[in-house]
Amino acid sequence: MVRERGDVHCTLVVFVKHPTPGAVKTRLVPVLGAETAARLYRALVEHVLEATSPARGEYERLVFFDPQQAIAAMRRWLVGAQLRHQAGEDLGARLADAFARAFARGATRVAVIGSDTPSLTRADVVRAFAALDAADVVLGPAEDGGYYLVALRAPQPSLFEAIAWSTQRVLAQTLERAQSARLRVARLGARRDVDTVEDLRAEWPGVELILRRTPGLREAVARALSEASDC
Repeated sequence: MVRERGDVHCTLVVFVKHPTPGAVKTRLVPVLGAETAARLYRALVEHVLEATSPARGEYERLVFFDPQQAIAAMRRWLVGAQLRHQAGEDLGARLADAFARAFARGATRVAVIGSDTPSLTRADVVRAFAALDAADVVLGPAEDGGYYLVALRAPQPSLFEAIAWSTQRVLAQTLERAQSARLRVARLGARRDVDTVEDLRAEWPGVELILRRTPGLREAVARALSEASDC
């Protein structure tokens, strides 16, 4: 059932990967190691899901996961989550597909986020849905030139075509696509994803708070960062 906000039906989609060592947080692996990087990713996912848990009636939340064959493990990990597998050969195709499927379920406003932005909150999601009152597209700019959130009032597959994903051009190219399609754009405040060692150091105060639930992981990450600084 799609959550309602007046006559508006809002759905939040969260993109998540199974935390397989060596398959997630790959840019942190040289410093943290594959196992610790995967454990960090798992902790960040759990935090983002907790932080974006909707209040009653605010919005529905779906978790789109990858890879598809990890369905059993995902069910054991994210108990109670509404799971859907990601479909598409690249991120653009997967985003377009996720929006199409969410709208097909009856949503009139859909937002997609990743699980790499520990400062993201439910309030940001609510703000994005509200911004669609006056905009066709809402973007949450990431400091690396991408975006941590995109929200739409209707499917816009062209918005995700021919984008240089994982580069500093993602946001700029997306804005160009929106301008070409004559779409009204609203922006949220800029935030930092945790993808690199520099990101992890910059976001450490917040990440350290998250990892206090798992002291062993917190100590392993802190030690790895300290050793990297000494090199």
